[in-house]
Parts: sequence; structure tokens; C-alpha cells
Amino acid sequence: MNHHTQTITIGEDVDSWKTMILIYNSALKEVGTKLEILNDEFQHVHQYNPIEYIKSRIKSPESIVKKLKRNGHESTISNMTQYINDIAGIRIVCSFLPDIYRLAEMIGRQNDLTVVSIKDYIKHPKKSGYKSYHMLVTIPIFLSDRVVDAKVEIQIRTIAMDFWASLEHKIYYKFEGNAPGYISRDLRECSGLVSMLDEKMMSLNEAILKAKEEQTEK
Repeated sequence: MNHHTQTITIGEDVDSWKTMILIYNSALKEVGTKLEILNDEFQHVHQYNPIEYIKSRIKSPESIVKKLKRNGHESTISNMTQYINDIAGIRIVCSFLPDIYRLAEMIGRQNDLTVVSIKDYIKHPKKSGYKSYHMLVTIPIFLSDRVVDAKVEIQIRTIAMDFWASLEHKIYYKFEGNAPGYISRDLRECSGLVSMLDEKMMSLNEAILKAKEEQTEK
């Protein structure tokens, strides 16, 4: 490694919005490639893809500024990188519940990726009924003259959880966060149905695998 190269935390020398977005976009590419490799390897070893699809996004300037204001911070580049953990976000949608924890474990074992925090909203759902597994990680981005550590929020959930979360977001967006009580109640009830569906699909998948094994043995 070049002796002049130094590792810094994003925000210390990021002087413009464009530079910040370049770094976060690079972080999304790095994490996205890692996930594709993990999925390919899993397919090679187990003949099975745990990942249904991956979505990635950079938070909009409006959302970032709104979140900073809500938390009482000025709208500076330094504050954005320090206080907003989900500027770069990747969502991994899995087939079955166990895939979530399997993937989280594989991600955590990556040497050049640091897991900063974990929030398990599957075992401990939000009051709204929201379920997902969140990992906040940092990854080094190698630029021409320095290495920058960038934060990426990884959300891992099943197809059913993603369906529920997508509808919840659309509903609350329409009501600007002030949805009537009965809508919130019905959404929580639907969240329970999502859990039942995930459990049922997991059991069904296990039964299929067992039946295939028995057929092979015969």
C-alpha cells in the first residue's frame, strides 16, 4: 500500500455533496458485489439461491435534510455523514426466514467489512408491525489518494415482509404519518398474517426437501 494513503472516516474531508454521493455509490457497488458473490457461492455449494432480489438506493437530499432537522442538527455534509446512517441502503429480499440469519452471518464474516450495529426487528418487531433485520456496516472505499470508511445500512427480509413494508410505506406516505387508528390496527393484524405465512412457507419448504431426500434414497 502507498505510504501516503490514509484511512479516514467519511465526513472528515468530504467537502461537497458530489464527493459524498460518489463515496456512497461506491460503497453500494462494493457491498452489492459481495452479496452477488455470496449468492453465487451458495448456488454452487447448495444448488439454491437464498437471495430473491436486491434493491439499493441513495437517500434523497430532501429526506436527509428532513431527518437532520427532526433530530436538531444543521444541514452540513459533516452532520449528514455523522448522524444519518442510512444514506446508502441495500435491501436483500430472501425466500425463507432462515435465509435471513444465514446471510447476516455470511456478511458478518467478511474481513474487510465492519458490522457497527444490528437491529433485529424480526424477533423484536416495531409497534407498527414492521419486521426486518438491519445491519449497519462500514466498508473501506479505495480512492486514488486515500481510503474512506463509508456506512451502509443493509436490510434483510422475506418477500412477505417486504410486501408488508412496501404497503405500509405507501399508506403512511399518503397520510403524511397520521393514518387513522383503524388503518394502523389493520396493518398490525396483517403483520401477524405475514409471520404466519412465512412460518407456513418455511415448513412447506422443509417438507419438500425431506420428500425429495426420501425419493432419492429409494
